[in-house]
Amino acid sequence: MKKRILICFSVLASINLFAQDDDGFEAVITAGAADANTLMGAYIAPAMEGLVYSMSGGWYHTAKTHKKLGFDITIGVNAAMVPSEKEMFAFADLNFENTITASPGVTPTVAGNGTPAEVTVVTQDGDTGTFTMPEGVKDDLPLNAMPAPTLQASVGLVYDTDLMVRATPKVGSDDVKGSLFGVGLKHNLMQYLGPLDKLPLNVSLLGAFTTMNVDYDIEDGSSIDGTGQAAEFKLNSYTVQGIASLDFPFISIYGGLGYTGGKSELNVLGTYTVEYNAGTETTTLVDPIALSYSPSSVRASLGARLNLAFFKIYADYTVQEYSNLSAGIAFSFR
Repeated sequence: MKKRILICFSVLASINLFAQDDDGFEAVITAGAADANTLMGAYIAPAMEGLVYSMSGGWYHTAKTHKKLGFDITIGVNAAMVPSEKEMFAFADLNFENTITASPGVTPTVAGNGTPAEVTVVTQDGDTGTFTMPEGVKDDLPLNAMPAPTLQASVGLVYDTDLMVRATPKVGSDDVKGSLFGVGLKHNLMQYLGPLDKLPLNVSLLGAFTTMNVDYDIEDGSSIDGTGQAAEFKLNSYTVQGIASLDFPFISIYGGLGYTGGKSELNVLGTYTVEYNAGTETTTLVDPIALSYSPSSVRASLGARLNLAFFKIYADYTVQEYSNLSAGIAFSFR
């Protein structure tokens, strides 16, 4: 049976980016709780960090704000591209409690490709176990990027300020359920610049925050005996930017400079009975994996939008730790 790790959540339902054999994701627990956290932390880092950046993208495609009660609906996708140095990791660069040997000595991260390493662990009690690291999914990821589809609504309030909202109720299947909520504000500064507000130039301040939660029941298809086996994924991301745009009737050129950061967590819960010495010895681990990442980066963006009456088409590129490509369409009124 195939096992899936959920690393992306769209506005309609959860999206599985990759599938793993049982001898992979769960089997890493054979290394023991401390070393399993070390190995899984190195393996899944590009997804956990990349999603923070992709979830912070696509909040704007102009610095111009709506008139009061004007609104737009935007459908887009953000793709945070994984740096090449994060596609593989070496066992020699990690610190272990048990004795860990691997062949070969490097293995793909979730964003890499190639043959995963065969790992042998000898515990401090002298017990021996073996497992295979999970494969990478680089070939299945366009641009080798962590994608984040978005459905966003914006409405004009008072004082040249837009309220932006991304929201998805808890949806999914019996095994995987997730929810998403994001909110942002964009405030136009041209109102304070006297006659300059007659120019096609718009300058605004933008701040936005997104939170996402996904619960994954892994017990039914688990290759390791135990109870209450589940995985929890939590993500918070934020961005603060100064943005500007030149808005003409048929085209807008926009860009921004700011900062993006956040926190993502993966917790594997339940009990797991791990076999050693060809099944003659067992050890039960409880809630064996708890990972946390807090990436952050200065960001600079540049993009363009085609204006066809109320219908808009946009694309932009952001330079940051995980550079991001955003593209989509919007329906904008007033």
